Amino acid sequence: MELWIPITIAAAFFQNLRSALQKHLKGRLSTHGATYARFVYAVPFVALYTAVLAGPGNAPVPTPSLPFVCYTVAGGSAQIVATFLLIHLFSYRNFAVGTTYSKTETVQTAIFGILILGDRLHPLAAGGIIVSLIGVMLMSAGRGPTSVRTLFTAWSERPALIGIASGACFGISIVSYRAASLSLQGTTYLMQAATTLLCATVFQTVAMGIWMRLRELGEVTRVIRTFRVGVWVGVSGMLASACWLTAATLQNAAYVRVVGQIELLFMFAASMLFFHERPGWLEVLGIVLVAAGIVLLLLA
Repeated sequence: MELWIPITIAAAFFQNLRSALQKHLKGRLSTHGATYARFVYAVPFVALYTAVLAGPGNAPVPTPSLPFVCYTVAGGSAQIVATFLLIHLFSYRNFAVGTTYSKTETVQTAIFGILILGDRLHPLAAGGIIVSLIGVMLMSAGRGPTSVRTLFTAWSERPALIGIASGACFGISIVSYRAASLSLQGTTYLMQAATTLLCATVFQTVAMGIWMRLRELGEVTRVIRTFRVGVWVGVSGMLASACWLTAATLQNAAYVRVVGQIELLFMFAASMLFFHERPGWLEVLGIVLVAAGIVLLLLA
């Protein structure tokens, strides 16, 4: 098994954990405040992780170049915008349509990888990306009030367009991070990913902190007061991001995102085994297609 695969699976696990912890903050913070906690509390742990990698006798610290700075700022900005768009979707009555269309991130990541980095896409991998996307959309239709017909006819409506834009920004973000990481020379892939993560997280913390001070006065202070939970959000967030970036440094970002959808398989299994929920036929078909898409990609 190639190293990037277990690293991606770990990324999906830690991302799930971070999301669960962030939900505990939603009662005490605004949506933006809970999002900001993800960045601000991750900074010290990312810095510590990078320092350990750069310790005596370990990986040399790379010298950032202008392309690195540009790609890191682009990736960090795109991730913030993508998150804001995703949050904004919940103000719409039919937000489920928009969140489903945000899942087009995998396809858009593949396109941006080709355009920005010249990544090559194996025909089997391309098929796996499309199959898994259809699977995710069917799962969304099976879980909520949105029908398959609505999903495929509402693509031009505002929530769907916002969802597509969110997916595009997430795609630009991961591809930009991969480009930034690969631009660093003379060190290990772990240090490439860690340096990119540290610079991106610091940039996001400062940029979003300024925005919060201007738009939500007092919210930064409330974020600081939730440090008991926020610290664990930071730890899990750092582990998730470090794994995502390390995997994306080793492999095509679109491949990483598709394999990362294995978290849906875990959630599906947990809902049946622990909560005794009975999935509908659309949900079952969707999960089968997601699994098939991952297998096709790994066979490429």
